[in-house]
Amino acid sequence: MTHRGFSTGLAAAAGFAMTLALPVTPASAASPAQPAAPEAAAARAADPAAASGLDALRRGAGEAFQRVGLTAGGGGLFYGAYQRTYQSLRVVGGDAVVVADGAGRVRGTEAASTAPITVGTQALVDAAKAAATARAQLPTVDSVSTPEKVVLAGASPKLAYEVVVAGRTATAPSNLHVFVDAATGAVLDKRDDVKTFASGARTQAKPASVNVAGTGNSYYVGNVSIDTTQSGSTYTMRDPGRTGISCGREGGSVYSGPDNNWGNGTGTDLETGCVDVLYSVQTEWKMLADWLGRNGINGSGTGYPASVGLADVNAYWNGSSTHFGHSQDNQRQATSMDVVGHEFGHGIFQFTPGGAGSGNENGGMNESTGDIFGALTEAYANNPKDTPDYEVGEGVNLVGQGPIRYMYQPSKVGDPNCYSSSIPSTEVHAAAGPQNHWFYLLAEGSNPGGGKPASPTCNNSSVTGIGIQKAGKIFYNGLLKKTSSWNHKAARKATLEAAIALFPGSCTEYNATKAAWDAISVTAATGEPTSCSGGGADFSVALNPASGSVQPGASATTTISTAITSGAAQSITLSASGLPAGATATFSPATISSGGSSTLTVATTSSTPTGSFPITVTADGASTDHTATYTLTVGTTSSCAPVTNSTRLDIPDYPGAAVSSTSTVAGCARNASGTTKVEVHITHTYSGDLVLDLIAPDGTAYRLKNSSSSSTPNINTTYTVNASSEAANGAWKLQIKDVGPADTGYLSSWTLTV
Repeated sequence: MTHRGFSTGLAAAAGFAMTLALPVTPASAASPAQPAAPEAAAARAADPAAASGLDALRRGAGEAFQRVGLTAGGGGLFYGAYQRTYQSLRVVGGDAVVVADGAGRVRGTEAASTAPITVGTQALVDAAKAAATARAQLPTVDSVSTPEKVVLAGASPKLAYEVVVAGRTATAPSNLHVFVDAATGAVLDKRDDVKTFASGARTQAKPASVNVAGTGNSYYVGNVSIDTTQSGSTYTMRDPGRTGISCGREGGSVYSGPDNNWGNGTGTDLETGCVDVLYSVQTEWKMLADWLGRNGINGSGTGYPASVGLADVNAYWNGSSTHFGHSQDNQRQATSMDVVGHEFGHGIFQFTPGGAGSGNENGGMNESTGDIFGALTEAYANNPKDTPDYEVGEGVNLVGQGPIRYMYQPSKVGDPNCYSSSIPSTEVHAAAGPQNHWFYLLAEGSNPGGGKPASPTCNNSSVTGIGIQKAGKIFYNGLLKKTSSWNHKAARKATLEAAIALFPGSCTEYNATKAAWDAISVTAATGEPTSCSGGGADFSVALNPASGSVQPGASATTTISTAITSGAAQSITLSASGLPAGATATFSPATISSGGSSTLTVATTSSTPTGSFPITVTADGASTDHTATYTLTVGTTSSCAPVTNSTRLDIPDYPGAAVSSTSTVAGCARNASGTTKVEVHITHTYSGDLVLDLIAPDGTAYRLKNSSSSSTPNINTTYTVNASSEAANGAWKLQIKDVGPADTGYLSSWTLTV
């Protein structure tokens, strides 16, 4: 980056050289409930894989993964969702998924794509300014959250404030997440929790409860039974067994009354609209359990409230509730089964790994997910008055032109049938077209017959469907590998893997899934299985930590994690070579199945020489071998003397490009102490602008000097810092930043490795 010029000469003295492996924080640290077996076995396998940076889970210094969820899928698999942190800050867009089975074997990993994270953690813009900037993004504001400092991942990660602004756009409600650059105050990104059904929305002390079945007179499906709650002599439209599910008037309370009969069957009656909502979401809940094995909308037994009477020709999900408006002619509530299934489908998308994501391609797949869950709900219900189909909103006739989307041929309303490079810039409801088309082809095929519509393919191929229930299983289990950078290629890879896992020994489902993606022009993704067997048996291996330090006579340990990358599990025999004299290596256990883990203990003796030794760990599989390197540093029993070294960083005057150089210092290994000393010499015209940090191997920043009002030039100081909590070996860095107001927009930092 460019910068106002200063010339720097540094001399750093530090009596340590340390590395520190960051642990994964288990979900149990944030949640009091421990998963039961076999979930526990899957969790015990997934956490070390995340900690070791296995495969897609590679992470840099200062980064860690915390498990935030574990969801059961099909085929005996469990999907662990992980939140990435950087120097304890939440990384937005840095999420990951580890797939493990109930036998405690890791079966795969996925991570959102991001460039390496090397940002500073000191904000130059204060939180109040960030909140004001975020507030300005909506014309009508109801509330503004307290800004949270985060790292916004992506092609160029940045330190940012996340601010949630609740209010309205010109046409619809909004729950807008605004990301404000913590260095410049610019808006980096915006993501809205509100997902509308269609584009172009238009403004217009108590007795114990008893679980009962009410009678509903609905508009769309006739007389139906709905689950309601009785408290004394009062009945309410609140589901007694599905936590969070209820229905009431928009802006009002949940409907209640003296009897358990609801609605009059007319399209203009709001209570009737709630009958349709409760019947539909309760049916969707049953479908999720019976067909997909999911427990509720959020996967953990919880649903969300609904309201009818929204003064819009639309419906929407806002991140924590659903809201239903009416048709343009105001004769019907927008509460048909596919619309209700669609809106709660947004909740399912949000509460699978990766969350709601951002961008039009991801947003289009979110809209398509709603349509798919609407179709699955209709198919499960098989109601004679609202027969299953793949038309979206046909019963509501929202604007008087029939369905708003056709899954079997999206182009009937002008949406794309096929994937192309224009999808990432296509409006999200239209961008739902390709995945909707894929799902129809997978479920029904290109020419299903039996009165079902034909579906033109983009490559003129013929596709044979496998039925909507199987298609739903494959789609949902693919969704459980979603990350925040979800796109069509990622979905193709995930659903092909799901087809193999769900239907082992059968190629029909894999072939149909692949043919359907080919038929909508989504080409092969890197690393996808190339055959229904998933390719030859193979695995990956990683170590956590990858290095360790001991005094002669002591021992060091590391965890060896493996994952099945293709094919079936295989037996792996572990061994080590390159040990220093007098050292021994033991594995517990010495033989594992791929997808499992082992603990390596390296024991030294008093005669083991000092120095750094790369130890090769070999994982000898039945069909293939892999290796990983563990670096053992053997120290001495004598105390460490301070290590000194100097280097010079010459920085041309702004606007010239910054040129930096670093110097590595070799030092003996010992724990950091409460009196760690760092000697610094800097030539600079105004030292008050400069902020100095000592960065530990795990990314922890120890502040040596804050900015100040001092007008003195240059720095020639030995700083003392309490780093006693750091106890391992590795590379430390001295980081210098110029944070002067005149330099806003030209902030740079230089590091000296010590």
